[in-house]
Amino acid sequence: MDKENAVPHAENPEQFTGIRLRKPATVAGGIPAVISGLKHVFGEMSVPRGFRALAMLNQMNGHDCPGCAWPDPDDERSGIAEYCENGAKAIAEEATSKKLDAAFFAENSVESLSRLSDFEIGKKGRIAEPLYLPEGASHYQPITWDDAFSVIAAKLKGLESPDQAVFYTSGRTSNEAAFLYQLFVRRFGTNNLPDCSNMCHESSGVALGESLGIGKGSVTLEDFYRTDLIIILGQNPGTNHPRMMTALQKAKENGARIISVNPLKETGLLNFRHPQQLKGVLGAATPLTDVYLQVKINGDMALLKALALLMLEAEERAPGTVLDREFISAHTTGADTYLAHLKKHRLEDLALACGVPLPQIRQAADLMIERKNMIACWAMGLTQHKNAVATIQEIVNLLLLKGSIGKPGAGTCPVRGHSNVQGDRTVGINEKPPQAFLDSLEQVFGFRPPQAHGYDVVESIHAMHRGGARVFIAMGGNFLSATPDTAYTAAALHRCDLTVQISTKLNRSHLVHGKEAIILPTLGRTDRDVVNGVPQFVSVENSMGIVHASRGNLKPVSANLLSEPLIVCRLAKAVLGEDSGIRWDDYEQHYDHIRNDIEKTIPGFEDYNLRVREPGGFYLPNSAREGRFNTLEGRARFNLAEVPEQDLAEGEYIMMTIRSHDQFNTTIYGLDDRYRGVFHERRVILMNPYDMSKAELREGDVVDLFNFDGGVERVARRFLVVAYDIPEQCTATYFPEANVLVPITSTAEKSNTPTSKMVKIFIKSAS
Repeated sequence: MDKENAVPHAENPEQFTGIRLRKPATVAGGIPAVISGLKHVFGEMSVPRGFRALAMLNQMNGHDCPGCAWPDPDDERSGIAEYCENGAKAIAEEATSKKLDAAFFAENSVESLSRLSDFEIGKKGRIAEPLYLPEGASHYQPITWDDAFSVIAAKLKGLESPDQAVFYTSGRTSNEAAFLYQLFVRRFGTNNLPDCSNMCHESSGVALGESLGIGKGSVTLEDFYRTDLIIILGQNPGTNHPRMMTALQKAKENGARIISVNPLKETGLLNFRHPQQLKGVLGAATPLTDVYLQVKINGDMALLKALALLMLEAEERAPGTVLDREFISAHTTGADTYLAHLKKHRLEDLALACGVPLPQIRQAADLMIERKNMIACWAMGLTQHKNAVATIQEIVNLLLLKGSIGKPGAGTCPVRGHSNVQGDRTVGINEKPPQAFLDSLEQVFGFRPPQAHGYDVVESIHAMHRGGARVFIAMGGNFLSATPDTAYTAAALHRCDLTVQISTKLNRSHLVHGKEAIILPTLGRTDRDVVNGVPQFVSVENSMGIVHASRGNLKPVSANLLSEPLIVCRLAKAVLGEDSGIRWDDYEQHYDHIRNDIEKTIPGFEDYNLRVREPGGFYLPNSAREGRFNTLEGRARFNLAEVPEQDLAEGEYIMMTIRSHDQFNTTIYGLDDRYRGVFHERRVILMNPYDMSKAELREGDVVDLFNFDGGVERVARRFLVVAYDIPEQCTATYFPEANVLVPITSTAEKSNTPTSKMVKIFIKSAS
């Protein structure tokens, strides 16, 4: 490791916790999922508190799940449980009764806490009061809210330029808080607003924006019940979006077929037992996938071209029966060039490049040829590659050939990973804001926002590392554990004058900090939020563009917490003073004032306060869903891209980072990956058995993993080898344990997303 970037305890400790292996599961959901979820909830809080939290989860008058952004049903919602196993785990983490007060931090130094694993750190409990770590101090100490804001304000006002500050946002931040945050930051004078989109679906937004004129998916939940075919690429719904399996089950019952594309055989794509249906309780499972294409890592582009070529060949054999020529002619541009490009490829070459036998590809293509309406779903298995944008545009090409955009039962579905990551972008969290948005801010608030693009996540890390950014403020999240190249990122944070974390719970980003550090504890999604005796609510936007209310119903674990909107308002007043021209006092008094100004600023939020109070909320406008394409040509665009070459040296492998089943993003709920059969251990590397034999490795061997991108040696030490059904020369590890190997220098073209699913590594036996 580069000594220049060595920061003690920036990574999880290299300790094994006692691995146990079983055969991977073949069925997801069912009673085991219920038991697992309840075990987590009642392990963190009393039974009455747990039932209160679960009873209102995802209900129309309740609180939105702080986990994924899968949509709730528009009509009736289950009175038993409108949530999944991982939703229950998310509630257990946030609504825990455990709390960390001044006595805890007096007894535990930053150094001693940083020796713990991310799992152990997260299980300590909720932060109960504001905390300050002076320069050179070993322990966090209590600080008043006013003093904390004064310290932050002094640092920000002392900068030579507003661009020396970075303001990060996590995807759980509400619309109201996010809007205020970007308003404060732009009034302060910078567009340095990186967010977790930069690391996950930025590639989707860029690809869809270029091809269709809107960087969001085009389908609704109802479309899943009306479609003929669903293609799921680079996504593991059983672990990452379990409620999606209910929609897939209903789609299958209505006659849809499902094609799954993934390097791993994921249980949640195979069979599903609905725990709220009698047949699921009794053990009957619904088969989900009809054709499973076990593609090589980043073999998706070659596979998609092969499918398109087979569709084209079928169309040429029977003109007018496969492709939607009328749609293509009326609503697209570049089709002829794209089809000519397809014909230059050989099916045999494409099959070899993607690693899927040609007969299996033909089986999937037959389903696409036979069926009219298609939905394509994808997640980070596609977005975190060098060629991610082009691959997603190749999916759009397929849909355009079938006319499967802008009509019922068809369209694009990037499945967002965090509960309001899409909403945050909608209300202005964007380091490259559209000019129309900046102009609207100026018209409504009377100041000229900064016009230059700000830093995204990767650019922010570089800026902090070289000393060009001196203050880092994070609205939620665990920046260090979420980002690539852990040692480099840790060194970047370490070089800041001040790091500030607005958080609910302790995480590693509090323990790898700047010269000074502040933690501002905030209310969670489940907490009651009362201002001057008046209950408040916030709102969020899910993956399908529905904006709806979220109301907490639990007593906060501490009286010394503030909501995120109030934190932003008080920080803004401390930094900007009383003459900023923005009504921070009004926003503090009632969140309706915030929503009124969102309505004035952003199209689609008309009658915001009225419509968000309606059961289920309201849909934002979506041009692609409506069959309109806001590109320069006013038409959807076919995109041309080449199949990427995978050049691996002798003994080199491609690694992708993945989540375990006991995990959501950087939050580690437990140590089991139940569906994959890996229990009580996270320091594992999944390998193809043939590769293991060739490398003279056996299951259980301890190995070190190396990446040398850019001439820098990156090492992840002490991983256990696990034999798994994965294509040759492909491997998988959990993040954040393997994030140290993800090079800061390797990002997706156009989106600048770190290539966490495409890391070249060498494997050596541990010394």
